[in-house]
Amino acid sequence: MKYFIIAGEASGDLHGSNLINKLIEVDPDADIFCWGGNKMENAGATLLVHYGELAIMGFWEVLVKLGKIFKNLRKCKQQIIDLKPDLVILIDYPGFNLRIAKHIKKENINVYYYISPKVWAWKKSRVKKIKKYINRMYVIFPFETEFFEQYDFRVHYFGNPLVETVEKEMKTSANRQKFLERYKLEDKPIISLLAGSRLQEVKKILPVMAQVEKYYPDYQLIVAGINTVDRPVYERILEGSDIMLIYDDTYSLLLNSDAALVTSGTATLETAIAGIPQVVCYRTSWLSYVIARMLVKIRFISLVNLIMDKEIVRELIQNKLNERNIVSELNTILPGGWKRKIMMDNYSVLRRKLSGRGASSRIASDMYHSLKLVNNVN
Repeated sequence: MKYFIIAGEASGDLHGSNLINKLIEVDPDADIFCWGGNKMENAGATLLVHYGELAIMGFWEVLVKLGKIFKNLRKCKQQIIDLKPDLVILIDYPGFNLRIAKHIKKENINVYYYISPKVWAWKKSRVKKIKKYINRMYVIFPFETEFFEQYDFRVHYFGNPLVETVEKEMKTSANRQKFLERYKLEDKPIISLLAGSRLQEVKKILPVMAQVEKYYPDYQLIVAGINTVDRPVYERILEGSDIMLIYDDTYSLLLNSDAALVTSGTATLETAIAGIPQVVCYRTSWLSYVIARMLVKIRFISLVNLIMDKEIVRELIQNKLNERNIVSELNTILPGGWKRKIMMDNYSVLRRKLSGRGASSRIASDMYHSLKLVNNVN
């Protein structure tokens, strides 16, 4: 069968690549096209547009790039019409994907949503659109099934695929000695800096993270570079410091770290599953932040705290993200810090809650067999 998959950011590319691997296993004749990233392409999909051309964060940032967004929407719609896939799979990225879903409905093409928009946090009105335009929804957090039940919409939860992804990476990532040798690093403990996958995030958050270098002469600070952000961007921010930059080896870096500073997003959950103590960092434009405060009705922004429904990791948001606060929190989770064991114990509970082993395989199988059933009925 023919599939068209849309992911608009790095986390979607990761989940999409795992899904593609499993779709090909269950459907060896699968012909897969995607808007996504390198991981999805390497998994076997034909990459039509890279998510680097799509990733925009913040309300103000979206407004100033509306022309580009609508151009991409028209392009994507036309490609779907031309390719006539049996199934379109949307991965998160709701502002774009729900518009695509509305259009596809008119073309009588099956639409499955993988990784629900965070309608439980804001824009609950989107549930109506989901019920109207989506044939089948797959969620990755256990509390989402109860949320959608309130709206009489059945969703499918097969566990969180990040669990199996991180566990697989933990087995294959370089051990400490190989890691140090690969990048010619000193034999000193490491603090990793995960500054996000979008250019705007890196520009706003990494400079603040980098300020703490002087407080940790016995550690080496290393940035996890992302291929959607050009090297010169990092180099300008890190100029004059001894902070290193390592591209596209985030898991090896993370797993060889004593602690991490992590931009809010999927990376916070990956870090927790990997068992690395962290401080969550986030900053956006002031206008975007003010609008978000008015619209978003949740206690936390990190997935770790949301799933556990309590503060497991400290969140430093907007003006709280500063040198003094980062150092204060980091000291509590580095070896010898009083929060370190508490955080690690809570991580163990979190992993049990997610129960994700084999999730990607079960989701791909359900997609394939449910689609076959629909096609046979039609």
